Amino acid sequence: MRKQIAAANWKMNLTLQQGEALLDAILSRPHSLKENQQAVFAVPFPYLAMAQQKLAGKANVFVAAQNCYSKKSGAYTGEVSVEMLQSLGIQYVVLGHSERREYFNESNQLLADKVTICLAYQLLPIFCCGEPLAIREANTQNAYVAKQLEESLYHLSAEQLQKVVIAYEPIWAIGTGKTASSGQAQEMHAFIRRQLAEKYGAAIADTISILYGGSVKAANAVEILGQPDVDGGLVGGASLIADEFVAIINALK
Repeated sequence: MRKQIAAANWKMNLTLQQGEALLDAILSRPHSLKENQQAVFAVPFPYLAMAQQKLAGKANVFVAAQNCYSKKSGAYTGEVSVEMLQSLGIQYVVLGHSERREYFNESNQLLADKVTICLAYQLLPIFCCGEPLAIREANTQNAYVAKQLEESLYHLSAEQLQKVVIAYEPIWAIGTGKTASSGQAQEMHAFIRRQLAEKYGAAIADTISILYGGSVKAANAVEILGQPDVDGGLVGGASLIADEFVAIINALK
């Protein structure tokens, strides 16, 4: 059975004290994670150690970094390396979020390098892909997403690919209040899985968790996460509200 994951992406929000209070509030709410389910908290770099400490010993709960650099070390002031993240015991790294692609000009090739170095340091990438509104309106989203997968992931072996979580995020539905319908989400998730099957075989493709990221909230979580190829959510704004995120955790299959 594929891992079902509720991943919180705090982005550049919350003070340290607010982040601690949010984690405390989430942990205090009734929620349960089955063996195949995980909750992942992608917190800002300064809060990684705090989150690791607060979540230590919690079953199926992990901390993620929101990014990393593509080089092991060196004169890259302000960047954070995979070696640093590994030394903190971080398990996951979010790579290629649409905001990183748009605001920081991250290319498919750069993301391929980041995926490679994460796996070399036993960090599990949550690799984001997805199309902007103009691509969706032109009905060319499939080719657009296929190119992202090909240029950033297809250099991996089948064994390496099985360590990657994919997050499909329709960029037009992030922070806009718009949400892809459950049918649209399932359609693209199924397409991504077919693409992976063509490259790596159906058996491998069926093991890859594909998350949906686009205005997931408590009100739509059961419907969206209930789709057969949707294996959880990469959650932005709703992950900053304890009751909302707990409801999303409880909506996992």
